[in-house]
Amino acid sequence: MEKVKAKKHLGQHFLKDESIAKDIADTLNLDGYDDILEIGPGMGVLTKYLLDKPVTTYVIEIDTESVTYLDENYPKLKDKIISKDFLKYNINEIFEGKQFAIIGNFPYNISTQIVFRTLEYRDQIPEFAGMFQKEVAQRICEKKGTKAYGILSVLVQAFYDAEYLFTVDENVFIPPPKVKSGVLRLRRKENYSLPCGEKLFFTVVKTAFQQRRKTLRNSLKTMNLSDSLRQDPVFDLRPEQLDVAQFIELTQKIEADGI
Repeated sequence: MEKVKAKKHLGQHFLKDESIAKDIADTLNLDGYDDILEIGPGMGVLTKYLLDKPVTTYVIEIDTESVTYLDENYPKLKDKIISKDFLKYNINEIFEGKQFAIIGNFPYNISTQIVFRTLEYRDQIPEFAGMFQKEVAQRICEKKGTKAYGILSVLVQAFYDAEYLFTVDENVFIPPPKVKSGVLRLRRKENYSLPCGEKLFFTVVKTAFQQRRKTLRNSLKTMNLSDSLRQDPVFDLRPEQLDVAQFIELTQKIEADGI
């Protein structure tokens, strides 16, 4: 089969630089799991380096043309190609509760959705690495006090240590995207269960950042907090001024307030 044609509606930009593919594969430390899931392998430029690792590599790919190409060119992937949409697929049909890592050159149009989906499976995913649009990768790894710091930063860093690794130029893709890319790595924290209600924590973070220019006193108005709690000095701050630990502490205070 000839090479696969990149499809715009799937956000496909195929990496052509072998050294970058190898560098991305080498970001995983392979500790605490025996399986890797690559999302959106395309023509397998990253896959070939994963298949050299002492773990089992699975790939999940929605593009049927890519699935055919991988099937024909990577015999090691026999019975390891999942022709499904990662965002909708129950991954435990394959992993059955086991630990596994996620890696990929992620389609930019669904990259943040992939991260949120990963958070849903955080009990099973000790490590996550891959390529995003540069600004998104930076946002995920950002610390408090900047414009880039937001919902993604807080929710990811509540459970994972996030590290921005390196930037990738546009010209190493076919077709080249209009933006630079960034590679990051997430390693799950040793203690990643929160000392507060996780559902409420997500709600507090998302509600706070929906009106990020306002103080928490105003942005969290819809949560019907008591007047006494709203006098707490933390409510004088804007959401970007709180780190993850402070958001957890805020959630605990809201819980104690009877929400």
